Amino acid sequence: MENEIIVNDLVVRFANVNGTGSASANEMFAKSIFRMGIPVTPKNIFPSNIQGLPTWYEVRISEKGHLGRRAGIDILVGVNPQSLKRDIESVTPGGYFVYDSSKKLHEEFIRTDINYIGIPMIKLAMEHYPVPRLQQLLKNMIYVGAVATLIDMEIEVLKEVIAEQFAAKPKIIPSNYQALELGINYVKEHFEYPLNIRIKRCDNVGDAILIDGNTACGLGAIYAGATVMAWYPITPSTSVAKAFETYCKKLRIDEDGKKKYAFVQAEDELAAIGMVIGATWNGARAFTATSGPGVSLMNEFIGLSYFAEIPVVLINVQRGGPSTGMPTRTQQADLISSAYASHGDTKHVLLFPSSPAECFEFTIKAFDLADRLQTLIMLISDLDLGMNNHMSPPLAWDDDKKYDLGKVLSAEDLEEMKEDFGRYLDVDGDAIPYRTIPGTHPTKGSFFTRGTSHDEYAKYSESGEVYLRNVDRLAQKWETAKTLVPEPEFYQKENRSNVGLLFFGTTTYAAVEAMERFEEEDFMIDSIRVRAFPFHQQVEKFIEEHEQIIVVEQNRDAQFRTLLINELDINPSRLISVVNYDGMPITAKAIQSGIKEKLAVST
Repeated sequence: MENEIIVNDLVVRFANVNGTGSASANEMFAKSIFRMGIPVTPKNIFPSNIQGLPTWYEVRISEKGHLGRRAGIDILVGVNPQSLKRDIESVTPGGYFVYDSSKKLHEEFIRTDINYIGIPMIKLAMEHYPVPRLQQLLKNMIYVGAVATLIDMEIEVLKEVIAEQFAAKPKIIPSNYQALELGINYVKEHFEYPLNIRIKRCDNVGDAILIDGNTACGLGAIYAGATVMAWYPITPSTSVAKAFETYCKKLRIDEDGKKKYAFVQAEDELAAIGMVIGATWNGARAFTATSGPGVSLMNEFIGLSYFAEIPVVLINVQRGGPSTGMPTRTQQADLISSAYASHGDTKHVLLFPSSPAECFEFTIKAFDLADRLQTLIMLISDLDLGMNNHMSPPLAWDDDKKYDLGKVLSAEDLEEMKEDFGRYLDVDGDAIPYRTIPGTHPTKGSFFTRGTSHDEYAKYSESGEVYLRNVDRLAQKWETAKTLVPEPEFYQKENRSNVGLLFFGTTTYAAVEAMERFEEEDFMIDSIRVRAFPFHQQVEKFIEEHEQIIVVEQNRDAQFRTLLINELDINPSRLISVVNYDGMPITAKAIQSGIKEKLAVST
């Protein structure tokens, strides 16, 4: 019986050594498939050291547009002896293992239920390139050419991508083309091709783009009007800073070549957020980016932003914790520590993007919310969204947009005021006071900014009555925030089930696919994607309308479920957790099986 032909539904994984230049070759492979109109989801799985440890690059190809990670590898290219045994074990029965046959494969690596394709990669590279470093780099293009031929990729598209990749170094394009042809020709001369698992051009990407979330955040900050960024390097958020600086050099330079922005690498995370607070207090739009350990270090100044009511935008690109944890793996485990960051009674607005387009949109929204609410706004991303390319709608910008700067008094406003200016005085019932920018008026509107207890006029006070009025107003402002944050997204026009599925952030990709699987089994489940904290009234309504709620998240302790219980006073028995916390993105299969298992137990 011949193998079934499977088109545009496969996972290809490249197993290599960190620091060997494989990432760029693998990325060109993924981009080329995307150029053929086929949806792709690439994942760069890399170690936290600089060089020498195993690294993997996984590409899911799905004509149906399933963008979550899928368990099971159909084609694995294994060129790293350190991980060879593990790599071979990961191949799906009936799948293909492509390896460097320059040396014979030991018998312990032979499985009878998969197919082996040997390409003498390093031997071919040594025969054609005299420089050892070139041999290492171009070996990667040899295996790309081989796999491209095996799955019937359009080689001209791949060559176009190579030419674009090395446009700034045109002299190296011919050698990359040659290496590509070495892999192509070896397959053509020694194997039957294409494989039964292959790709074919289609038109399923529309106007989508491939972009990572960190780049989208950096560009979003530019469009939000940010002119100051203070930061300290930490994986996986550093590329937010890199993107901001890169685009500032293009978009924040005046005609005389002068920079119209400040980009400061601070001595540590606490100093970074301190600089941001100073800049926003002085009227600039400023932000910082970090990860969980950085948020921990920033806690003292996060409390200052909350209590002194100074707008701040903080982008938290989560990684595996606690402590140093797994710096290059993804999790959603900073939810509690972010929502209630700092000592005392504090609550912070969190935004949960699920795509690069939303990273762009929500970064802009974060600056408007920070100014409107006069507080810290935290955009909660993660390594998967931040550092991996994702198929995303184009980044949308309205040229007619006006920034929401909130309640800021001008010199004219101050001149017209008959009553005394009260920096922390709620004059219109939304718990948000008016503020002034230093230097607005020579004699009016000044106040002392402090992190100590203060009255409505910013005067120091240790009166319990005054303190209560202040912190109660801050709690009321939290209620105002509920009306301003992004609303949740629903996946049905009306409820069809007594079971609801709740998810957020990058769990969205797998959750949407899991819903499709359930529909194929005629199992109805209603779904909601939460996009912000505090929870919008519609989130509470959705939970009230369902007997059981499945909460999908990527941390051990079900932190999002805890937030729901804590903030909405929900009976915990109604909230059922499906969690994943191994550092890899959750899969649709894991969600589907987790729901079935939990519902069976609960009923």
